[in-house]
Amino acid sequence: MAAAMPERKLDVAGALKDAALAAFVAFGLFSLVLGLRTEQSGLTSALQLYPRPGLLFGAVATVFAGRFLIALLFRSNLLADPARFIPPQASKGIAFIGRYAGIGLLVFALIIPVIFFDNRYLLDLSILVVTYIMLGWGLNIVVGLAGLLDLGYVAFYAVGAYSYALLAQNFGFSFWICLPLAGILAAFWGVLLGFPVLRLRGDYLAIVTLAFGEIIRIVLINWQSFTGGPNGISGIPRPSFFGVPFNDGPDGFAATFGLSFTPSHRVVFLFYLILALALITNYFTIRLRRLPIGRAWEALREDEIACRSLGINTTHTKLTAFALGAMFAGFAGSFFATRQGFISPESFVFHESAMILAIVVLGGMGSQLGIAVAALVMVGGFELFREFAQYRMIVFGLAMIGIMIWRPRGLVSHREPSVHLQEKKPIPAAVVEGARQ
Repeated sequence: MAAAMPERKLDVAGALKDAALAAFVAFGLFSLVLGLRTEQSGLTSALQLYPRPGLLFGAVATVFAGRFLIALLFRSNLLADPARFIPPQASKGIAFIGRYAGIGLLVFALIIPVIFFDNRYLLDLSILVVTYIMLGWGLNIVVGLAGLLDLGYVAFYAVGAYSYALLAQNFGFSFWICLPLAGILAAFWGVLLGFPVLRLRGDYLAIVTLAFGEIIRIVLINWQSFTGGPNGISGIPRPSFFGVPFNDGPDGFAATFGLSFTPSHRVVFLFYLILALALITNYFTIRLRRLPIGRAWEALREDEIACRSLGINTTHTKLTAFALGAMFAGFAGSFFATRQGFISPESFVFHESAMILAIVVLGGMGSQLGIAVAALVMVGGFELFREFAQYRMIVFGLAMIGIMIWRPRGLVSHREPSVHLQEKKPIPAAVVEGARQ
């Protein structure tokens, strides 16, 4: 007979106590920020204070209600193990959906240009989402697999973009020549960053990588004779379809293939181009994690001291992680430059690094599918809040808090191990008893 489920009692008194304390703290924090409004007098230029009790009361009441609900659920142990409340049939359905979710997303991505061919906004948004997916998969090598907290990943993104722009303008190289060169140059800068941080870990590593990203941005601003400074670089050559330009001339893409000219042809080509680059990044990442270098990254992530005791060269392991992650960022940067036709240092600020890192962490460190889902939600989903820009970061912060509470390992934290047995073998009881003795 199955054991009876323990009875859960609602701890209303404790939840009210927590909610009252949270409301008191919220009142102290919001009393000056929301409770008072300042206006400048036109005659004396003095600041006048006007109370806003309604707004202050609404904010405090919202905090009280939210804290009461959360405290009630946690104190009643209703959220300790959410999986217990999912029926077995639903669990099997979720596992089945997760198995084929990647294939479904890929098929959907392939038909996006067909569905939204005449919708330029959605095509551009799709390109942006896939670009962030590629950047997330590149940073996943450094953060998700090797466990190296990198807050300056946007620096390699900038190196790839400026490398493509300068090579294409000064030497007349095509996109297909500049693309690998931009990746190689970004990988070189990744190795340069890797050497100074070999002995650092944790917060110190994050501070140094953050400084590296800011150094690159400041250099781009001040080296005006080379990078154009704050004005950036304009007139970056557009990519062609293997030598066939996307123009309205007799040698253009539309005339060559007997189609009517439309600017959407170039946008669709750019979408499939970044999709191909992202899939290549995903393929190489999956293949690398199954090689010895991939298992060395995961060992370094779990425990660096134990990794050294196993005879793994942590210097080479860290440098390869930084170099390969930077290389894929360089590829994405070169695509960004040719897509925009204009780049400036303002496109490579710390906010971009924070966004990419948030995609990796929220999606699930080491999870390729989770990163794709997180990028789709954070980049594509947040476009719904464009008309409410002042609330976008609030929603973003609440989403991060919720993920950290209920899914601390990310949206999709589970993945198949790199090396595993073909079948599960039972352990005899005698072996267990011998181990205890």
